[in-house]
Amino acid sequence: MKHFLLFILMGALTLSVQGQTVEELKALKAQKQDSLDALQGQIDDIDKKIKEFPGWKFGAIATAGFNVSQFSNWYAQGSPNVNSGKIGVIFNGFANLDREKFFWRNAANINLQWIKFDDKDNPDDEDGYREATDVFNINSLYGYKLNEKFALSAMGEYRTTILSNFNDPGYLDLGVGGTWTAIKDELVLVVHPLNYNFVFSDEDDIFTSSAGCKVLADYTKAIGKLKFKSNFSGFFSYRDSNYSNWTWTNTLGYTLWKNIGMGFEFGLRDNKQEALNYALNTLDIADADYDNIDNNLQSYWLFGVNYSF
Repeated sequence: MKHFLLFILMGALTLSVQGQTVEELKALKAQKQDSLDALQGQIDDIDKKIKEFPGWKFGAIATAGFNVSQFSNWYAQGSPNVNSGKIGVIFNGFANLDREKFFWRNAANINLQWIKFDDKDNPDDEDGYREATDVFNINSLYGYKLNEKFALSAMGEYRTTILSNFNDPGYLDLGVGGTWTAIKDELVLVVHPLNYNFVFSDEDDIFTSSAGCKVLADYTKAIGKLKFKSNFSGFFSYRDSNYSNWTWTNTLGYTLWKNIGMGFEFGLRDNKQEALNYALNTLDIADADYDNIDNNLQSYWLFGVNYSF
């Protein structure tokens, strides 16, 4: 009986010691967590100061997508012997300078894609890669700050293709107006009612320069590993709505490992002058004019591996 009571007493003492040890560990954990939270708060403050520090800021997202395929004697499709592939590269970059009295924002968007469809049973088809998507856009915006949100601004923007028909057509917008920085380093809205849209092309009877209003909206957001960028650029002609045009691009990137991740971009464009040029020169519609052409919405998209820096 004495041995049994001694065993019970020792067990109770052991549980008591273990209980005290667990409570001590919990208290130690809480203490360390408080220290960690305080340290994280200091790191966040430093990151905020770095982000708000006036000076040059650079960044870019590059996305590459590709696929290749080969079919031999695949009779279920119209061309049973085919080599095909698609390669695409997208680059979105910026270089922004922020000072107390002024800012200078610069951006570039390049989207190049090639496709291949080599029908081995057709000796007349093209067996190499050819251009599919060809987008080149750069802009530079300077603003003199009236206050933290509003600024008087001047901007130049140039758009063309570079793989083929460089500067044919090419669009150069030069104008002045105002800029509203709705969210610093994230959302900027530009409205330039005094703007001239220069159009360069060998087809002078199709592409026409004119004065109008330039509108640009740019939104950039980073949430953890997710980065998003949306850009709308539009010109609205005072002379004729047929000379107006707009382009809207959206880029999404998610980091999987270090700076490497998955990227997706899609773009929309409306340009009636380009639609008329396509009808006259590619579709060979001799009587095409602005009233009888199909001005369908232009679009592209690319999904692939990206690298952000």
